[in-house]
Amino acid sequence: MSTGLAAALTAEYAAIHAYGVIGVRLADAAAADARAAEAAHRTRRDALTVLLNETSVTPPPAEPSYVLPYPVTDVASALRLAVEIEERTAAVWRAALPVTTGDQRGQALAALTDCAVRATRWRRTAGGVPLTVAFPGKVS
Repeated sequence: MSTGLAAALTAEYAAIHAYGVIGVRLADAAAADARAAEAAHRTRRDALTVLLNETSVTPPPAEPSYVLPYPVTDVASALRLAVEIEERTAAVWRAALPVTTGDQRGQALAALTDCAVRATRWRRTAGGVPLTVAFPGKVS
């Protein structure tokens, strides 16, 4: 259980970092959406930190920096990264489902769903097709 949640915490750290880069390339409603997404990931990070501490598991620390998969230089690359970061985070939450039970499984499912919805919204903003994927978080 704790391994899956620790991995989810690490993914949340990376998402928070990515949104700092994404947000500066966006304007207006998209910038507001990026701020809201970052806030959602911060809330999940905080909840996971508390949960891990309550279960006597030392939460993994955030890395001092993160390497992005490609340069984010414009709106298009920012939107592409937003979709990718939500998909990657969804995959980690999906992997946490079989190793959690009860309330923790409910939290993992809610996080997976949130990431899938945000990825869909970012695809729509970017003009991507298709807007949804059949199995969010499924790694091919």
